[in-house]
Amino acid sequence: MTSPPTQTYDAIILGGGAAGLFAAATAGQRGRKVLVVDHAPRVGQKILISGGGRCNFTNIHTAPDRYISANPHFAKSALGRYTAADFLELIDAYRIAWHEKTLGQLFCDGSAGQIVDMLLDECAKGDVAIATGHPVRDVGHADGRFSVTFGNRTASAPALVIATGGPSIPKLGASDFAYVLARRFGLKVVEPRPALVPLTLGGDEMLFRGIAGVSTDVVARAGKAAFREAALFTHRGLSGPAILQASSYWRLGEAVAIDLLPDRPAGWLRTAKRDQPRVGVKRALGLPERLADALAERLALAGELANIPDRALEAAERQLADWRFHPNGTEGFAKAEVTVGGIATDGLSQKTMEAKTVPGLYAIGEAVDVTGWLGGYNFQWAWASGRACGEAI
Repeated sequence: MTSPPTQTYDAIILGGGAAGLFAAATAGQRGRKVLVVDHAPRVGQKILISGGGRCNFTNIHTAPDRYISANPHFAKSALGRYTAADFLELIDAYRIAWHEKTLGQLFCDGSAGQIVDMLLDECAKGDVAIATGHPVRDVGHADGRFSVTFGNRTASAPALVIATGGPSIPKLGASDFAYVLARRFGLKVVEPRPALVPLTLGGDEMLFRGIAGVSTDVVARAGKAAFREAALFTHRGLSGPAILQASSYWRLGEAVAIDLLPDRPAGWLRTAKRDQPRVGVKRALGLPERLADALAERLALAGELANIPDRALEAAERQLADWRFHPNGTEGFAKAEVTVGGIATDGLSQKTMEAKTVPGLYAIGEAVDVTGWLGGYNFQWAWASGRACGEAI
């Protein structure tokens, strides 16, 4: 039985996620013959579950300083040439209703499926071929062309785009395929680790598991980064937007510092003691009851403020403003929204996303060592890097 003939294209894009589909649509509408290959039964799987099913598709405050990379300047070019406003213009052209939830985060009023449908429509306008349900069996490179074998088919093209993301959320089929392929072509990979991920606590700090489900507004700090949003105590440790943000900057062995009462001025407990001496310390904290109980117990404070020495109140203030948790790990790639690290940017062109040493090879989206904050930043990087690549191939 003879094998079917090799199909030829101008570009083959591995990965039918946000970056891959946007690059494909961009290139296809420029007249390029494009093939998208994805192992999943349908494209856009991660888009569909994002934002609670409503897809936090961009952030109006997008800026390069809200991305983590070994080269913090790399993302500037792509982000500057395709902005959140540009993507919003596309959203509006498709009459997709949207709203700003908080902190510049934009969501669909309807469902994330609207974004996938829009991307597929954009691909259709460029006659993009899409092959789903076919894991890549082999990738070759010879005589200036790349060959990709998937299912019982083989395709070749002078351009190959790695858009298969990182290993976060493996239940959707995520893997380290992008890194394996990049290394085969001599590209370096910055050590990948889970990002935007809950942190786990152990030892003495396990006592806080007794208040699982309690959430409060905090400022969480890891390294030099600080985020003010909600923190959530869980049966395994810490989660919530503030913690997920801080997790991207946290390293094993380091502490996460949390200001549990970020709006309180210096001396507030002593002032409360003077103004309302008969108020109990737990009530004075003004925190959710179970959290106030746990903190008062850890601070060894009980009873009315009038009966607590000023020195003890001052010490409590300092600790509440800088409570140090020492996570023993994270909940891993299974619960991570994205990946920090990836294909090293020093081997890529910041203008086109093409590999400097392998003409025709590109890497975009989460596969690359560019990771955004929580809240639509990673989708904007997918659109921007996809557009940069699609305009170049």
